[in-house]
Amino acid sequence: FRSDRLAGLVPPERILVITAERFVDQTRAALPDVPRENIVGEPCRRDTAAAVAVAVGMVQARGGADAVGAILTADQLMTPEASFRRVLADAFAAAAERDAIITIGVEPDHPATGFGYIARAEKVDCGTATEFARVERFVEKPDLATAQSYLATGRYSWNAGMFIWKASTMAAAFAAHAPEFSALIEQVAAAPDVARVLASLYPTIRATSVDYAVMEKATNILVARCAFTWDDVGGWNAIANHFPQDERGNVRLGKTAVYDAKDNIVVSDDAHLTAVVGLENVVVVHTPTATLVCARDRVQDVKQLVRSL
Repeated sequence: FRSDRLAGLVPPERILVITAERFVDQTRAALPDVPRENIVGEPCRRDTAAAVAVAVGMVQARGGADAVGAILTADQLMTPEASFRRVLADAFAAAAERDAIITIGVEPDHPATGFGYIARAEKVDCGTATEFARVERFVEKPDLATAQSYLATGRYSWNAGMFIWKASTMAAAFAAHAPEFSALIEQVAAAPDVARVLASLYPTIRATSVDYAVMEKATNILVARCAFTWDDVGGWNAIANHFPQDERGNVRLGKTAVYDAKDNIVVSDDAHLTAVVGLENVVVVHTPTATLVCARDRVQDVKQLVRSL
């Protein structure tokens, strides 16, 4: 995450970062312009619904019920950033004026099977340069044929997981669709020590995504059509978009070797030599503590593998 992607739009003292407790010190070192107390650590993994609930409480505590906040996932790249900021500014304006949750939909340039999709309905005039539409529904990661059918309609955007809302609007959505998170919002909003609240409540909260808990049930969601390119760099396949490939499409980082291999991503995170022979469309990652070998079209399943471990 780079705080300067919000330069001129959100000052550092209003940037809040929610991360794993074990990464708090590293995050503070990486973001020296963000106040230390704005970087909060989760004591255990509870997926995105709990993190959004914490954000709602923190925004409400600092700015009141009408304060506007945004959930912006750290592992994403938007270019040009000026275009991203313009869309985000229009989303802030729309959220401030309406009892609506705003999301930013990314225009798909290929039938991706690793992203969720948003189906757009009729346009909604928010008085901004950015075009908004009512969200008809959120859909899960599709198979290839379904993704192709989505692109053919011209009505679907990728779900980038960016949500903009008034604190009162998002708190009401949790109360209506996932009320078990309301206590977390209320206690975070009232507490002088957010870490103590998380230590007490987080272990008792179910792990679920904000999409499942709220977004797929709410009817007051608008989607902004973005005017920037976007990449989710949280998956291994994204490496191919940002590092050079050899003449056979292999991307190699670290001490690696390939022979008679094509379209692979090979990463060695230490001095260990990692070699690939005769493979195609595979991700191979070696670190000091683990080694991953995975088909490139199955990288989204690594999350399920981790859960099984």
